[in-house]
Amino acid sequence: MAKIKITQVKSIIDRSERQKRTMQALGLKKMNQSVEVEATPAIIGMVRKVNHLIAIESI
Repeated sequence: MAKIKITQVKSIIDRSERQKRTMQALGLKKMNQSVEVEATPAIIGMVRKVNHLIAIESI
């Protein structure tokens, strides 16, 4: 399965609790923090919900 690199580029302050928990589930806690994850259907769904807060690169 392909890996993707997800980087938080916008703050989660003043975002809904659902979006905050999605970011936490992706492993992002701070601005400019990056994580590498497998591109599973569950991860892709979470990425789509918070795509305005993150930057995505394929690895």
